[in-house]
Formats: sequence, C-alpha cells, structure tokens
Amino acid sequence: VQLQASGGGLVQPGASLRLSCVASGRTISQYTVAWFRQAPGKEREFVAAIWRSTTNTHYTDSVKGRFTISRDNAKNTVYLQMDSLKAEDTAVYYCAADRSLILSSLRIGGQYDWWGQGTLVTVSS
Repeated sequence: VQLQASGGGLVQPGASLRLSCVASGRTISQYTVAWFRQAPGKEREFVAAIWRSTTNTHYTDSVKGRFTISRDNAKNTVYLQMDSLKAEDTAVYYCAADRSLILSSLRIGGQYDWWGQGTLVTVSS
C-alpha cells in the first residue's frame, strides 16, 4: 500500500487542523493505521491509531480529548482531526500502516511496514 499524508500547516495555538492519509493500491480498512510525529531534536512518537476492520482507536495521553482519528472507507482515507492545538504539537506528522500488528506493537514505529511522507504542523503565535 502507498500512503500520502497531507493537511499540515501553520496555525495559532487553540486552532484546529485535519490531516489526511490517503491509501492507494490496497483497501485501507485492511490495515491498522497510525499517526506518529517527530518534533525537532526529538524522537519519533506515537500519536494515535485505528485498528484494521474496526473503529477501535488508541491515543497517546497528551492528545486524548483533543485529537480524533477516523477512517473513511469510501475515500480510502484515515484522518487525524486535531483541535485545541498547542505549541508542543509542532512536529512533522507521519501516517503508517500495517496488516499484522498486535496490541503490544501498536505504539512502536518499527513495527509498521508502510509509511507516508511527513506533513509539517507548526503551532505558533
């Protein structure tokens, strides 16, 4: 599967953005899809994931209640709705997909076989 991430930009604190991860070549609902991010000078970190074939979702604690991951099967797309953005959300965001993850591997980037290019989110006043 090929993944194309988009939707990043420069916004002020408190604003919202919606990132998109469009899949081609395969049906995205067959994959567990996650968003990771990497801030300057920091390691890549897990943000959110949605399980294959279900609507079950997982979030890192720092984004719970502010970010929502969802999937539109008709558009073969996974979204990350980001509300109440903070300066510390500034990072390059990547989507990733895998067909055979288990729960214990969900937050580990190295376990995902497919990655999109990053999209930069900058939150600044």
